[in-house]
Amino acid sequence: MRRPFTGRRPREAMEVRRRGATRPAWLRAPVSVAVALLVLVLAAVAAAFSPWIVPDATAQDLMLGISGPGPGHPLGTDDLGRDVLDLLVAGARTAVPGALCVALGSMVVGNLAGLPAGYLGGWVDALVMRWADLVFSLPALLVAIVVAGVLGGGYGLAIAVLVVLFSPTDTRVVRGAVLEQRHRPYVEAAQMKNLSSWRIMTRHVWPNIAPVALANVFLNFAYALVSLASLSFLGLGVAAGSPDWGRTLSDNRTQFLANPWTVIAPGLAIIAVAAALNIVGDWLYERVDARGRAR
Repeated sequence: MRRPFTGRRPREAMEVRRRGATRPAWLRAPVSVAVALLVLVLAAVAAAFSPWIVPDATAQDLMLGISGPGPGHPLGTDDLGRDVLDLLVAGARTAVPGALCVALGSMVVGNLAGLPAGYLGGWVDALVMRWADLVFSLPALLVAIVVAGVLGGGYGLAIAVLVVLFSPTDTRVVRGAVLEQRHRPYVEAAQMKNLSSWRIMTRHVWPNIAPVALANVFLNFAYALVSLASLSFLGLGVAAGSPDWGRTLSDNRTQFLANPWTVIAPGLAIIAVAAALNIVGDWLYERVDARGRAR
């Protein structure tokens, strides 16, 4: 029995599949990942260019006061007459970079602690892991609230506290990845050349575990975004009146009935960016894990 004609010869079909396999990874990503990447791009643009996009975001119009959506104000205004959409765009300038600083700072601390713990082992591993277990057992947000409250709060202090509290996660991830690489032939070859442990860790081991560490940054980014917004909501983050998603949510929670968008807009922004970061982080981790197994 002859096979039905599919419209392409076998060689042409193989060529099509080959071209599809060589497309960039973001072009072969699922629709959910593509949408998440679009959300992150919009958030990054707002964070980087908000002073030029909405230069008068905090301008007040007390004569107008709070109002619903209308001409000139797509999402309405708050009780001080400030445009809600302008505040939403300007709020990304503190919400996004602060969370990014926490994620990157946590990654640096986690790498500095997890690399020697996984490679050297012994008392170094025991000391680092006991510290990681101790900090990891603490409720991060509750500790951040207590420390920020005792020391007077502040945006910089909140970031520093969260870096310390988030770093055990990176430490465990990096240590586990190093343990997997430690007995690979390329590491043993480097040891046979009498290279220093520091050089082996930084020049040979770390490049092979960097994708895992970088993928974990996205997950910490999402948690940091929500944590910083929570601290700002409680008045322990940015200063009062500053355009920040958490602070805007707090300042307008009593105005929900007058203009629901004063609360819904910053809340949706936090949820959307955090969900996008989780989706992209999970997708990157799956790709890195699949590539590592293929090796």
